[in-house]
Amino acid sequence: MENLPKTIKSLVLTMYDPDAPTGSGWWHWVIVNIPVQTPFIKQSAGNNPNLLPKGSRLVRNDFGVINYGGPCPPLNSTHRYQFTLYALDIDHIEVDEQTTLALIGFIANSHQIAKADMIYSYLR
Repeated sequence: MENLPKTIKSLVLTMYDPDAPTGSGWWHWVIVNIPVQTPFIKQSAGNNPNLLPKGSRLVRNDFGVINYGGPCPPLNSTHRYQFTLYALDIDHIEVDEQTTLALIGFIANSHQIAKADMIYSYLR
C-alpha cells in the first residue's frame, strides 16, 4: 500500500453488503491488525489464516464464522459489496471468537486516520 500517512500504526479491511435484506446489511469479511507495511492480502487468505499478514486476525462475520463469506445475492438480484480499508492510529485491536463487528466498527471509526472505499456490484 502506498502513500499512507506516517502516523498510521495498523490497518483494518472489511467487506460489507449494504443491500442484504436484514435492516443492517451483512458483514462478509473483517481483518484487523494488518501491518502497515503489507503490500497486499494473499489470495485465499480469507479462509486460510496462515496466508494472512503476520499479526493479522480474522473476525467472526455475519455468517457466524471466522473467515471470508463470499457474495451471494438472491437470483436475478444485484448487491453492492463495499470494501473499506481503515488506517488506524493504534497498532492492535484485541479480538477473540466473541468479538462483535459493532465493536470493530466502533474502534475503527474512533481511531481512523484515513479510510478508502471500493464498491463492487454483483449480479447473480
